Amino acid sequence: MSLIRLVRAPFVAALFALASVATTLPTAALAQASAPAAEASAPAPAAAPAPVAVDAPVNAVSKESVANPYGLEALWRDGDIISRSTLIIMVIMSMGSWYIIFTKLFEQSKLMKSANQVGAGFWSAGSIKKGADALDERSAFRFIAESGLKASEHHEGTLVDSIDKHTWIGMSMQRAVENINSRLQDGLAFLATVGSTAPFVGLFGTVWGILHALTSIGTSGQASIDKVAGPVGEALIMTAIGLAVAVPAVMGYNWLIRRNKSVMERVRAFSGDVHNVLLAGKR
Repeated sequence: MSLIRLVRAPFVAALFALASVATTLPTAALAQASAPAAEASAPAPAAAPAPVAVDAPVNAVSKESVANPYGLEALWRDGDIISRSTLIIMVIMSMGSWYIIFTKLFEQSKLMKSANQVGAGFWSAGSIKKGADALDERSAFRFIAESGLKASEHHEGTLVDSIDKHTWIGMSMQRAVENINSRLQDGLAFLATVGSTAPFVGLFGTVWGILHALTSIGTSGQASIDKVAGPVGEALIMTAIGLAVAVPAVMGYNWLIRRNKSVMERVRAFSGDVHNVLLAGKR
């Protein structure tokens, strides 16, 4: 009996060991099989967004600034002595025109102001002498009044005594009026000259630029755009400058002539009134 127990004890221990191994293997296999499935079913972590540079936008389009090779700067840089001289002449004509326009406008405005001053206080004075003294020293109306007074005071006992008083005073005041008119006309001849000649000066520059274009075609042997664009652009610029100089000169001339006419009407009216007052003996 003891022998049977001794034999059975190792056998029972072996059975318990096999049973424990049999229960352990399916659990481990199941764990290993479920691990890949869990990894496959689990969502992949989102990739971190790449940092975007702040200084350089993604959709920005770089634009390269290209200098104009056929502009006014190129005309001065690449032009010859004739082209530059023509350009300088037109610049001088334009500057002179604008200077005359502004100075004449200032003189006309000043004369109109003097005319208003005459209408406000000259005729209310006790005499022409007092009225003339109340005017500005550089006023054209004061110059007319003093010319009439001088002709009336120095009429008798002089070489012009043979001329009647009416004619002598009228001649003296007429010369004063013509002197004022001549002063107002100063510079207008320059405007007329610029207005009539500036387009032809620009046309000369145009013809010279076309000549350069034809020369470039003849020397290169081919009429490519890069050979003729520069000279033709020079020609067009000269034409545009000539018109830009002529148009303000013509318009300024016509405008100043019209304003001179309006001013001189008031000057002649004042001269006639003073003439009549002097003949009446109210000095």
